[in-house]
Amino acid sequence: MSGSPLVGPATAEAPISDALVIGGGPAGLALAAEFAARGARVSVLAPHLPSPFPATYGAWLDELPTHLGHPGTLTRQVWTDIRAYAGGPEPLPLLRPYALLDNAALLDTLLTRAGPGLSWQRGRAGRARRCGGARGGHWEVEVEGRPSPLRARLLIDASGAGGWARGLEYPGGPALQTAYGLVAEFRRPPIAPGSAVWMDYRTPAPALRRGPATFLYAMHLGGAHYFVEETSLIARPGVGRTELRARLLARLDAAGTPPGQVESEEWVSFPMNAAAPPPGPVLAYGAAGGLVHPVSGFQVAGALTQAPGVAQAALGAWDNDPAGAAWEALWPPERRAAREVHLLGVRALLGLPPRALPQFFRAFFELPPEQWQAFLAPQTPAGALARTMLRLFAGAPWGVRAPLARAALQEGPASLRALAAAAQPG
Repeated sequence: MSGSPLVGPATAEAPISDALVIGGGPAGLALAAEFAARGARVSVLAPHLPSPFPATYGAWLDELPTHLGHPGTLTRQVWTDIRAYAGGPEPLPLLRPYALLDNAALLDTLLTRAGPGLSWQRGRAGRARRCGGARGGHWEVEVEGRPSPLRARLLIDASGAGGWARGLEYPGGPALQTAYGLVAEFRRPPIAPGSAVWMDYRTPAPALRRGPATFLYAMHLGGAHYFVEETSLIARPGVGRTELRARLLARLDAAGTPPGQVESEEWVSFPMNAAAPPPGPVLAYGAAGGLVHPVSGFQVAGALTQAPGVAQAALGAWDNDPAGAAWEALWPPERRAAREVHLLGVRALLGLPPRALPQFFRAFFELPPEQWQAFLAPQTPAGALARTMLRLFAGAPWGVRAPLARAALQEGPASLRALAAAAQPG
């Protein structure tokens, strides 16, 4: 495994934790908290001390888990006026409450749930080595600048999309979601006050009518404060920061709503099209475990929700194969089949010309709400996904259907499996 961290000599002994989580983001900390809440001794290794997560995380309110308390305790703000602009000037009301996560509250909730069973280690993971057999053995992980390794029975990679232990596979190469955003004061509201805009493909500025199709994602934060972000949903290669920033400012200027005092900026770039990862001796979780939704790019709410089941599966097989049991809980066969259907949709999106993307999403959001919501949910089975894709194909305009048909023909075996799944009852 040339270039992998999973090699190298063992060094001096240290106390053995039950689990060691590499990465201190929401997904890794959520899983660590569930192990600790069940009595396990867990270490989290991250380059930083515990601090509120820096990224902006949105989620559908009904997808936030209840085992962490009332979902409202995790949110900074919730909107009921959710709009999408796609394929026309009029908004499509999505009629589904949408939340902005309160990152400080989320961090505090997870640390409180973990309690004294969790220890936070500051540092960067180096090489790792498996010592002893699969049963009763342990991992030793070197930490840069430390004389002795950290040791744990179960090793969990929650280091993000790049993956510390093992990279994910991206069929055809990584296809990226990229976004540039800012929080600012506005003299004139860039969106309707009190609303959130999930997707706005309108092109008020000439610069937005050339090149890739990008959209505005925006939230009213109260008073004169708004979060606005120009997003490229998925592209290969990804649209760069400079272009997205220019597009956002051109959009705002053309609408007569330039930003005033900018309070913060944000840059987002991550791959969307990970194949379901094969199981291995190291459990991968969050973005490192392929949990990024291939169509929406969301993963935090799903990672929070799935953490209890994954932790319970590992602990239930503690004397046998905890990593294998956790992998099975995270990626059962039906979820692997669903990922193949989602990736078929990704390939179709990548094949659409820019002008067809807004028409595609108009047809998507004109589906019955239970269908488009299930398509964006992280654990919808393959058959339901495939049936939604067929309904979308039937209702889409010809300019969208032709590229979708070409994508389906290019992926013949996957398309046939999707059709077979769609034919199954349920």
